[in-house]
Amino acid sequence: MPRFVVPFREYLLMDANLVVKFLIISDVVLIGARGLIAPIFAIFALEAIPNATVETIGIATTIYLVAKSVFQVPAASLMDKIKGERDDFWLLVVGSLVSSLLPLFYLIMHTPLELYVIQFLIGLSYAFIFPSYMAIFTRHIDRDKEGLEWGTYFTLVDLGSAVAAAVGGVLAVTIGFNWVIVFMTALSLLGTLLLFPIKSHMRMPESKLK
Repeated sequence: MPRFVVPFREYLLMDANLVVKFLIISDVVLIGARGLIAPIFAIFALEAIPNATVETIGIATTIYLVAKSVFQVPAASLMDKIKGERDDFWLLVVGSLVSSLLPLFYLIMHTPLELYVIQFLIGLSYAFIFPSYMAIFTRHIDRDKEGLEWGTYFTLVDLGSAVAAAVGGVLAVTIGFNWVIVFMTALSLLGTLLLFPIKSHMRMPESKLK
């Protein structure tokens, strides 16, 4: 039986097209940034909000997931009705920008209600990010490399998140939770900027190409 070996260059995205390459790199940075606070978020919130309980964190998580789930399908339907990819691109950029900045409000929250509002807005922003990202990635994925490029995406994102989780814990102990959130925001903004190299590759509506 012949040996099956995946060339290391595939992990470096050397053979992927520019759009797929930068989409993956951007998400590695963005999701990695969020991974800095994700494992320790409950501890941070319990310390930041007087009288907060584990129940508060559970409700906050539910609000985020419900907001993301409820608005995701309408957002995706709206994108499909607008021909071309420019709308997908700008919704992805704006959504990423908003989701990058919203965690800064964690620094000034003092009540469970404020936490719930922040979680709702973050969930709403993700409702636009996810379908726009998936739509662009799906259209530009290299032919006959669908499995490989999706696999590479999840491998790199998961590895980035694994490293970020450890780094976030160390930073929280050494410099404090607030600085972790500031660092997370800066890294998230960098991830958003990494989307701009694909802007010129977005497909225009067919009516404008004639």
